[in-house]
Amino acid sequence: MVIEFLRIEVTAQYREQYLQLDREIWTTALAKCPGFISKEVLLNPNKPAEVILIIRWASREEWKSTSCQLLAEVEAQFALATGSIHHQIIESVEYQVIAQ
Repeated sequence: MVIEFLRIEVTAQYREQYLQLDREIWTTALAKCPGFISKEVLLNPNKPAEVILIIRWASREEWKSTSCQLLAEVEAQFALATGSIHHQIIESVEYQVIAQ
């Protein structure tokens, strides 16, 4: 199993709207991809502009085999939906799970 860890900065006042759109657009699309296991959202009560996404994939190969075209289409749809909501990935890390 592989973890895709994303730290995202979102304008705090739009965080809930951002999360709803992320769930409707990104999570729905990723759930159809081979190897997708789950996605968790973590919120830091001391940093309201921070969102952590933890996405679990069965293998790195399946994760990285996700179509670039699909990712581009989903990103375009998400960008259109979020419009003026400031959001930025500030950290993107891959972890391998070695024990559960």
